[in-house]
Amino acid sequence: MTRQPDRAPVLDLDVDGFEFDAQDINEGFFYGIPRAVIQRAEDRLLDPSVRSVAYFSMEFGLAPSVYQPYRSKGALSPRNRKRDFEVFSNMRQMDYYHLVHLDTVVDIPIYSGGLGVLAGDTLKSAADLKLPLVGVGILWNKGYFDQQFCIQYGQLPGEFDWDPRAYPGLVKLKTVVELHIGREPVKFHLWKYYVPSFDKEHAVPLVLLDANHRDNPDWARELTDQLYESSTVWWKIVQRKVLGMGGMRALRALGYAIAVFHLNEGHAAFAFVEAAKGKNPDEIEALTERFAYTCHTPVEAGHDRLPLDALAAVLSADELEISQRYGQDERPGRVNLTILAMNASKYVNAVAKKHEEVTKIQFPNHEKKIRGITNGIHIPTWISRPFEQLFNEYPLVFENWKDSPDSLQQVARLRDDRVFREKLWNAHKQNKAGLLDLLRPWGMQDDVFTIAWARRAAPYKRPSLILQRTDRLVELAKKHGGVQIIFAGKAHPNDYAGTSNIREILRIIDSLEEHRYYLKAIFLENYDTAVARLLISGVDVWLNNPLPPFEASGTSGMKAVLNGVLQLSTMDGWVVEAADNEIGEIFGHRPVQGEIGHELDLKLREDSSSLYDKLELMAQDYYQVERGPAADRHASKWIDRMIH
Repeated sequence: MTRQPDRAPVLDLDVDGFEFDAQDINEGFFYGIPRAVIQRAEDRLLDPSVRSVAYFSMEFGLAPSVYQPYRSKGALSPRNRKRDFEVFSNMRQMDYYHLVHLDTVVDIPIYSGGLGVLAGDTLKSAADLKLPLVGVGILWNKGYFDQQFCIQYGQLPGEFDWDPRAYPGLVKLKTVVELHIGREPVKFHLWKYYVPSFDKEHAVPLVLLDANHRDNPDWARELTDQLYESSTVWWKIVQRKVLGMGGMRALRALGYAIAVFHLNEGHAAFAFVEAAKGKNPDEIEALTERFAYTCHTPVEAGHDRLPLDALAAVLSADELEISQRYGQDERPGRVNLTILAMNASKYVNAVAKKHEEVTKIQFPNHEKKIRGITNGIHIPTWISRPFEQLFNEYPLVFENWKDSPDSLQQVARLRDDRVFREKLWNAHKQNKAGLLDLLRPWGMQDDVFTIAWARRAAPYKRPSLILQRTDRLVELAKKHGGVQIIFAGKAHPNDYAGTSNIREILRIIDSLEEHRYYLKAIFLENYDTAVARLLISGVDVWLNNPLPPFEASGTSGMKAVLNGVLQLSTMDGWVVEAADNEIGEIFGHRPVQGEIGHELDLKLREDSSSLYDKLELMAQDYYQVERGPAADRHASKWIDRMIH
């Protein structure tokens, strides 16, 4: 956006080959948002007297398919319409004849999972709070990957086909930035997407870098094709340089006067290197006052350790020297981006109280700097329509809850209100019917106990834990009235252990065909925020079973809690802070205070046994409400826990 005297400011758009209707972008509105709102947000970012923030993240899950979608006057491109997706179940014939159909716009496919969704929720929350903030990321031309199931291999990754030029609300700017990759100059287009507040009175711009520029050689145009392309160390380093250094150059090119640079994970650590180039030691030390860093994981794979010889092929001598000085790993010959980000930042936070403890053990040299700030969710995105209507029916209890979510705590006042308890259960039943209507061909029923495990399929998250003893699962289902289990999630294409977990789940599901009348198990393909919003509100129990203490926070369970869905969880992440509040059942291994353990010691046998014991208790409580007399419902432990 440029400011010109004596006329209204205009978006500095590159319209070459662009597809949008003139009614979408004009002098008065930008896809339905008043241009004055956007201009006000831009002016604050351009004003040096305003303390503004740039939030760097490798991925952003904005969930426009379920929240505040921009609607174009023109027809939606078929490439940007959500695809039908397959199901793998223990009802084989249904898998062959049926697909799940959701008619909505695809998410902007620039995220892989929870980290990206958290980043998207952060932008939306900043917009709601009317903060002067800009997001900085990358426009992934081929998304993360398209997932297909194969019982022989687990999952087969393919390219995700979408059309940025025809995506509602996404615009390309005339501004171009240049960055050297090794000795080669590479040009980057800049794109913008405005994230509106829930009342559309403020917006946060998201700036995205795109290497698909016609002046670049073919190899360079592919740099921003696929999120987390890591077939070689070179690719990994380049993508992190594009985000950090390219992001800093984008901010300068747009004229933003940024006070604080927030690094969401170590992926963006090179932003500090870009800012430090050409400065003396005192100036660099002062620069650390302007950087903040959020660490999201205790898992080894989440901390990039990059060899110096590979870095030298991508970075300049100056960039390499600064990286090595601030990011020296405990192993010689490597730069650790987590260490670099911690040394570069005055503010360092873990993402839960337990994660703070773990991070201090892992990085004792930064113990005094690290503090825990527990992750959260953007409530207007993740609340279901029936629960939103329910809260609105009680304005004196949930006063102004969208502006002040704290008021939801007042639900405890309604615990003994029989009418509210009935309405709460009915709201849940509406959500469950909405989810299971999509799965009707597979015989899924809304009066059967339903569990979901849905998240990234990483080994420490133990995707197959509930399937370790299928004999107990079958016995439980026969005894109590049936069980339905829904799985969803991707493993990184290069995470062979995670892909193996998916293969194991598919194999076990396939072996359960003879038990399909009382135990139904399905795995949904291509898990995304549209499916997540249905699951977190539509199942009875949200299963969360990472190996403690390797789940830094986790936010999917928070989304389920918002919609009255009970938790079945190990004691890890944010759950440690909520475990005493009667939100469900807690099971499994608990590490000794002050110890971390090993992420490959998965404790599957003992923790699965504990899981089944708790699951049986929950099934009993559920069926008391679902199939018992109304009087039992009003006094039930299940409804109490929904309220909690």
